[in-house]
Amino acid sequence: MRVLFLIPGSGATQLQAMPAVAATAVQLGASVQVACPQAQVSIWKLLPAVEKVIPYSFDTGASLADWANLLGSVREPDFQLSLNLASGWPIDLLLSLTHIPTRIAIGGFSATVRVPANGAVGAGAVVNGSGPLTSGWPNQQFERWLRPLEIPLDAEAFRLQLKPRALEAAAAALPAGDGPLLLLAPRPAAAAADDWPAAHWQALPQAIRARLPNLRVVTAPAGATPQELAAQVAAVDVVLSSDPLITELALLTATPLVALGRSSDSLPPRQGVKGVGTPGSLDQLSVDEVLLALGMA
Repeated sequence: MRVLFLIPGSGATQLQAMPAVAATAVQLGASVQVACPQAQVSIWKLLPAVEKVIPYSFDTGASLADWANLLGSVREPDFQLSLNLASGWPIDLLLSLTHIPTRIAIGGFSATVRVPANGAVGAGAVVNGSGPLTSGWPNQQFERWLRPLEIPLDAEAFRLQLKPRALEAAAAALPAGDGPLLLLAPRPAAAAADDWPAAHWQALPQAIRARLPNLRVVTAPAGATPQELAAQVAAVDVVLSSDPLITELALLTATPLVALGRSSDSLPPRQGVKGVGTPGSLDQLSVDEVLLALGMA
């Protein structure tokens, strides 16, 4: 059986959808293909169950050539099922021109099965056209797309399976010493205006070292692949992150995490995972409050 997922949105959204994609592949014994934005294609190398990734711009800037290329890629294999998290008439028209018999979506004229209206995808899962987003852990909220197929989803049980070579390389690059290892992951520069202040990021390690002199600190390397980032996250003892991508990688590798700007109901109810601070108001979050969340106060 062949299954097509159409997933717009950021790298964090792709990671949030990963447990649902993996569950579909396992429960249906299916080979899975994913259509996602070009910038997010490499993320799906983290999930071996995905046979092929098809780049497509889901925004209004998609050209006719891009649309035709996606149509050609989708019509060539014999798909039996599609799960469409995008919206808009170009995608509806495209799916209508395929021979996919079962097409699951929230709405649109191409859908043969409608996603249940209750239990909207949670904040942080940027799904185009799905309407207002409500609270909830996004990874588990993707269950509503699987419900018509009677596929159970236990997003909490899903873990990324990283290659031993990648984990060994990440461990070899860590600072020497035997102290606890903290990964600091501020938001990317493009979103830094709404981040926790740079002065706080710099002051935090010093405040922790007053209690733990042998603390080791690393930051996510610029230009790293998703595979390299996931291995580094898995190799540390705790992650402090306001970067949505690193936050999701910490959750999928079961690494202890303090997520800045995330509410508790948008995170799994797991020991070692905490949210602190309010999105858009991280400048009001003190170093002492973060130390408390880290268990250092």
